[in-house]
Amino acid sequence: MIVVGGGNAAFTAAHAAAERGRRVVLLEKAPEDEAGGNSFYTAGATRISHAGLEDLSDLVEPDPRHEVTTVPAYTPEDYRADLERVTGGRNDPELTEVLVREAAPTLRWLHGLGLRYRLMYERQAYLQADGTYLFWGGLHVGNVGGGEGLIEDHLRVARRLGVDIRYQHRVVALLVEDGAVAGVRAETGEGPVELRAESVILAAGGFEASPEMRAKYLGERWSHAKVRGTPYNTGEVLEAALDLGAGRGGDWASCHSVQWDAWNPENESNRALTNRLTRQSYPLGILVNTRGERFLDEGADFRNYTYAKYGKVILEQPGSLAFQVFDASTRDMLRVEEYQMPGVSEIVADTPEELAEKMGVDAQALRRTLDEFNASIDDAKESDPNVLDGRRAEVTPPKSNWARAIASAPYYAYPVTCGITFTFGGLKSDTHGRVQDEAGNTIPGLFVAGEMLGGLFADNYPGGSGLAAGCVFGRRAGSLA
Repeated sequence: MIVVGGGNAAFTAAHAAAERGRRVVLLEKAPEDEAGGNSFYTAGATRISHAGLEDLSDLVEPDPRHEVTTVPAYTPEDYRADLERVTGGRNDPELTEVLVREAAPTLRWLHGLGLRYRLMYERQAYLQADGTYLFWGGLHVGNVGGGEGLIEDHLRVARRLGVDIRYQHRVVALLVEDGAVAGVRAETGEGPVELRAESVILAAGGFEASPEMRAKYLGERWSHAKVRGTPYNTGEVLEAALDLGAGRGGDWASCHSVQWDAWNPENESNRALTNRLTRQSYPLGILVNTRGERFLDEGADFRNYTYAKYGKVILEQPGSLAFQVFDASTRDMLRVEEYQMPGVSEIVADTPEELAEKMGVDAQALRRTLDEFNASIDDAKESDPNVLDGRRAEVTPPKSNWARAIASAPYYAYPVTCGITFTFGGLKSDTHGRVQDEAGNTIPGLFVAGEMLGGLFADNYPGGSGLAAGCVFGRRAGSLA
């Protein structure tokens, strides 16, 4: 069996097949020191349903903070509702049902193989005044060591199971014999090769690293987005499957994109900083564009349900640039890993006018925005970042939660642009990853998993559901192929 790709979904598929006694060859396009797909660049957050902290105790690493921690239950019904809500009901219901029911048992299976998980305190919980922690947003579990730890664990398991990992194999075509997919054609440093197998699982990611394909499917402006993850997801494996007759699945016109450090000189495919170039504490402050104006509701929902769509909104702003603005009262609440990282693009000033000058924004416009925002806050409600606190700012656009006056020096601003993570359009398949043509007929011998699987997401997605889907449908494909 051949698995095309080298990220979370590919390795999960390889593990499932190897456990069945299948001989597995995994083809990774990148050289070994650049491998791991988009999974390497993630924080490792994985969304699963569970009944609370006690239910997770067999899965996550021990931590003394567990004694003072509350993890609210997150049911399959919650999971399903979140997917339906943030995608506007455009998620495939059958794929969704499999994901919400199998994510937790699949992670336990991976944990049994040797993958390590933990509670993500630094990303998903705030320390409360009484010294306790409360997790929020339905996303609680992540890999030890983030994306780097995830790939390290996958590699260790794959080698133990005897998976044959071959780097620098760029798959450019699928081989067909007697009406079934029977292998691949790949380009290597030693020339082209053809490899044959009884089945092929495609888990090589989307087309987010191809400016040409981004412009074609997402719109011309997307050719200027910054690539957060691997530079190797350039879509040729998707095109090879389409050339064979595979149907398109999901939304080819939208993607996962985030607020990304705009001024860091190495803000694309940075393997040293990976996910730390994101700026995700924006619900605690405000966002302004280069005109000094707010343009979205920073507190519309928990970060987990808005961050993957706000990159697009920033891309549409003048110069595809915006600034997250905070003051001294919130600065210490910002994520340490992102706002205190090496080389962080940070602007600090004693007055709003000085801040605006350093931002390159009209000082009067920024002062007017701050004054209007501060004056409109509903002070009757207490601010609590652990819940949807309803503390609104009645301006246009409103801020629905967590509105706090920005009035205490020093003031801080962080320049952000659009960082593209992965594309939502992929291949059409059934719930076991069997690729189908446009008419719904199965293409024998061909399977799909990970970001190449279309149908789960459109316009937006709940944080952590991408890695979860890679695990679930990677396992399903590898168990059947």
